[in-house]
Amino acid sequence: MVLLARGYRRTRVKLLFWSALCFVGLALNNLFLTLDTIVFPDINLMPLRRLPTGAALVVLLFGFIWEVD
Repeated sequence: MVLLARGYRRTRVKLLFWSALCFVGLALNNLFLTLDTIVFPDINLMPLRRLPTGAALVVLLFGFIWEVD
């Protein structure tokens, strides 16, 4: 995620920006997964875990579609 953001800052290639945003969403999913399985094992956080994953995929799909050269 950090390398994609640094690459975008250096080159201003929009696909790197959309990919970095996607990885932010996937990292949020991993955070919620950790919270779900380790911190709160008796609470089901599955709906909360699906939101950042879906948003990340939508962002990446948006980037793929609208940044075609």
